Amino acid sequence: MKKSLIAFGAALACMGAAQAQSNVQLSGLVDMYAGSMKTAGTERTSQVGSGGMTTSWWGMNGTEDLGNGLKVGFALGAFFRADTGTPGRFNGDTFFARDANVSLSGGFGSVKLGRSMAPNFLPTILFNPFGDSFTVSPLVLHAVGNNAADTGWSNQITYSTPTFAGLRANLQYQFGEQAGSNGINNVGANLFYNQGPLALTAVYEQADIGNPGLTNYNALGYSKSKWMLGGTYDFSVVKLYATYGQSEQDNFGAADVQKKTYSLGLDVPVTKAGTFKAAVAQTKTDNTDLKWTTATLGYDHFLSKRTDVYSAVMYDKDNSKVQNKSGTSLAVGIRHRF
Repeated sequence: MKKSLIAFGAALACMGAAQAQSNVQLSGLVDMYAGSMKTAGTERTSQVGSGGMTTSWWGMNGTEDLGNGLKVGFALGAFFRADTGTPGRFNGDTFFARDANVSLSGGFGSVKLGRSMAPNFLPTILFNPFGDSFTVSPLVLHAVGNNAADTGWSNQITYSTPTFAGLRANLQYQFGEQAGSNGINNVGANLFYNQGPLALTAVYEQADIGNPGLTNYNALGYSKSKWMLGGTYDFSVVKLYATYGQSEQDNFGAADVQKKTYSLGLDVPVTKAGTFKAAVAQTKTDNTDLKWTTATLGYDHFLSKRTDVYSAVMYDKDNSKVQNKSGTSLAVGIRHRF
């Protein structure tokens, strides 16, 4: 009997060790809002929408401990529109548009292969008070209009450095996979510094390929590039945000189009669970009088660690539009993580 108990205990210990070495998680987020929406160039629409503060998504990820400090990981993530149950951010979006990659990490940092975040994504969402809202964040809306490519890149190799004295970086290369055009690709890098209340970022990307559909910009007669600098400082009673960047479309045989974008923002904790948010972004096109300005005021309140409710009012004005040069939107929503 004693030998049987010892054997059973050893089996349990082995099972525990195996579980510690490898794990898989199912996770995601559902974000829904109701609102009256009108941005520059559009007509007003009353709607129930998906992704007011964060694009709804679900996915799986996991790691396996290989020993000697090495780990292998994978991630599969898909966006969806919870208001209709439709997959993707838009019709025709890649199914695993959020993540589809495998990685190897250790003391050297990590190397990731597959579809993952573009260089512009983290600097944009971490350095504005409305995070990754593609509905009410002024900086995100302006970034989408001025990015060299999508917020995610396919066919990508990403090298991430270890963090040293608060400093880390990602170097990224996307193969264009265009037959007979080996020089058609996307390259980029971002840099982050976090030490105490101060955070800084820098990003640069140059793109010949559009994502997620792998459109060959060069075949259409142009290429795109973008850079941005950003910073935040947390005074405890208020957290301040600021960014400045430029984007350029290099038109082969024609005048280039260059745009400059700045943003300012703040987070003010008003209760233990709630913060008041404010942000503004403006984009100007060089050598023209074209100007696009977006400003948002909002409040975000956490009901638990995984669930928050929010409200936001946004003003949007773009003098490049022929009609409806300005509009105001109001949204109230709930976001739940699982």
